Amino acid sequence: MVLLVERIGKSFRFHSKLDHHHHHHHHHHHHESEALLGSLKAFHSDVSTCLNQLLLNSSPGSDTFSLSWFLGIFEVFPALTTAFAKLVVRIDYPMSNWDVDFMEEYLNYSLSLLELLNSITASVSHLGHARFSLSHALSLVESSSSSAMEHLKAIQPLGGGKVCKEDNKRNVGEKAFSGKEEVSRQALMEMKRIGFWVCGIVLSGLRGDAQPYLETRNLTDSSANSSLKGLDSGVHEVIMERRSLTKEVKEVNDAVACLLNAMVVGKGKDEAEELKRRLEELEKMLDSLQKEVDHLFSKVLAGRNELIDILRRRKH
Repeated sequence: MVLLVERIGKSFRFHSKLDHHHHHHHHHHHHESEALLGSLKAFHSDVSTCLNQLLLNSSPGSDTFSLSWFLGIFEVFPALTTAFAKLVVRIDYPMSNWDVDFMEEYLNYSLSLLELLNSITASVSHLGHARFSLSHALSLVESSSSSAMEHLKAIQPLGGGKVCKEDNKRNVGEKAFSGKEEVSRQALMEMKRIGFWVCGIVLSGLRGDAQPYLETRNLTDSSANSSLKGLDSGVHEVIMERRSLTKEVKEVNDAVACLLNAMVVGKGKDEAEELKRRLEELEKMLDSLQKEVDHLFSKVLAGRNELIDILRRRKH
C-alpha cells in the first residue's frame, strides 16, 4: 500500500512542478495552504464516515459487547490506512520525503500499536487455553463424571497489568513544521487516537477489566472527533458499568454452571450439548479475531520496515 502511495506520489510531484512554473510564488503559497487544509479536511471526513458506519452497525449494548463486535471495529484499521495513504498522495508527501522527526513519530506510533496487538494476542491465547481445558473436561462427562465436575470451571480472564508504556513524546518545542509535515502529523495523531482506542476496548473486553480501555483512552483526546465521541460514550457505559466479559465467554460460563447443576442430580445430556455448542462458537470467534490481529500486525510491521529502510539509505 505504501509502495502504491510512493508511485502515485511520484506522478503527482511531476505535475506539481509544472504547476509551480505557472503560478506567481505568493499566490502559489496561499493556494498551497488552502489545498493542504482541504486535504486534511478530506482525511477527517473519510475517518468520520468509517466511524459513523460503525455507529450504524451497532452500539455496544450488553448483547453486542462481543467478539463479533470487536471484529467489526477492527475494520477501522484498513479504513485509517487508506485515508492516510490518500492524504500523503494528495499533499505530495511520500515516505521518502518525510522529515526525520515525523518518521520518528510514525515509528513510535507503529511500535506502540504492535505492543498493543501483542497484548491482544496474549489475551486471546489465554481464552483459547481455557476453552481447550473445558472441551477436555466435557469429554470426561460420560466416562468419569466426578473428574469432569472437578475440571468444569468458569473461564477466568487474564489479569491486568499496564498495557501502554509511557508515551515517550519527544518535546518538539518551537520547531517550525513545513505545511505538509504539520498536516501529516495531525492525521497521524488522529490515527493514533482511534487505533489505540480500538485496541483498548478489545483488551478490556478480553480481560473483563476496564483498565486497558481507560489507559488508552487517556492517551488520546477523544474530543477531536465528534463521531468518535458518539461511539465512545456507548462503550464507556458498557465497560464501566458491567466490567464486562464478552458475550461469548459469558455464554460459555452460563452453560458450565447449568451443566454442573444438572450433573449434581444425575442429568446433563442436553446441558453438555449446549456447552459443546457454546465452546465451538467461542473457538470460531477467537480464531477469526486472531486472524485479524495477525493480519494487522504484519501490515504495520511491513510499513515500519519500509520506513526504517528509507532512514537507513539516507544515513549512507
